[in-house]
Amino acid sequence: MKVLHSQAPQSEKEELFQVIREDLGQEPEKLFTTFAEQPVGAASLAQVHKATLHDGTVVAVKVQHPKVKAHSFVDMKTMYVLVHIIARVFPEFCFLWLADETKKNLPKELDFLHEGKNCERVARMFRHLKFLKVPKVYWSLSSERVLTMEYCEGGQVNDKEYMTRNNISVNEIARKLGRLYSEMIFEHGYVHCDPHPGNVMVKQTKQGAEIVLLDHGLYQTLTDDFRMNYCRLWMSLISADLEGIKKAAQTMDCGDLYGLFACMVTARSWDAVTSGIDKQSYSKKEDEEIKENVANFLPQISQILNKVPREMILILKTNDLLRGIEFTLKTHANARSFITMSRCCVHAFAQHKRVACHSWLGRFRISVNEAVSLLKLDLYELYLWFTNSLLVKLLTHKIGGM
Repeated sequence: MKVLHSQAPQSEKEELFQVIREDLGQEPEKLFTTFAEQPVGAASLAQVHKATLHDGTVVAVKVQHPKVKAHSFVDMKTMYVLVHIIARVFPEFCFLWLADETKKNLPKELDFLHEGKNCERVARMFRHLKFLKVPKVYWSLSSERVLTMEYCEGGQVNDKEYMTRNNISVNEIARKLGRLYSEMIFEHGYVHCDPHPGNVMVKQTKQGAEIVLLDHGLYQTLTDDFRMNYCRLWMSLISADLEGIKKAAQTMDCGDLYGLFACMVTARSWDAVTSGIDKQSYSKKEDEEIKENVANFLPQISQILNKVPREMILILKTNDLLRGIEFTLKTHANARSFITMSRCCVHAFAQHKRVACHSWLGRFRISVNEAVSLLKLDLYELYLWFTNSLLVKLLTHKIGGM
């Protein structure tokens, strides 16, 4: 399926020009001085071409495939019929949620004005993250089927050779990507749900490695209740608090399948979850165990997906895409990754309590507790750095050889 990320079947240039004429009301030659023959990326809904405006500005023009909107509604109806037939023939495999989610999200992805608004919203929301680049939108050259944006250079986030050539640390990229998505999920409840390698680029700058986030058509807005429950779930998972995991998972309607749900959220085995996912490294044996269990527990997995809050579906998809990037870069989540997630959970809990609190003294106490929790995390991170430092390893080796 990787080919659908950026190398899907292409539309002819003249077909795209007709879309531009219909939507923007002008000949493409009057809008752009150059328009590249070959797209820089082609996906199932649209393709992107590099172009130049009359003032010399280089832009990326995303044009929807001409017939995709008409075909999409037929596809949605076909999917709706198929999943209902499957539900009748195989009651244990209930995929009704798939049709519901597609029906809800596909129209949003087909509206490029909606995508442009998402783009600007996320740029404002995360302007404090200096490593994040979100392309500027040119509204006068945009419509429901045409989106003109700032052209951004860089390599795909899964291109290790590009990173090596440009002296970009894969660990730095993994850390920054982890922070971005932890803040999206736990603090803001506004999540970019399509972080496949074709939508995440990296670039070396004077300030350090930069992440360029593309394709803002699909976002999930989380309710405060869901966000707090998800925070509780992850805090319990990180601390291997089995009772906390059970309680948080059952709040999400998982019932007695809370153990399987925990494995789905973390993509780890139950042994790893109970031992502590920050303490037990991911191994080939665990990978084989998970693959075997996916086949064995498919009916139960289907049952969970049909019961959990709808927000959880896209969160699971997002988690899988991010883990795919980690797998390619060979940077599986470690203790420092979980510290970043914990910080965001602490911030989210504190902010949620402050909003509900009507006393200045109560808000002060909440802030003090927040500061203490963050200090503990800072000290733990310092401890990890110290124990893993080269100096300590050298001293340990030297003392062991005496």
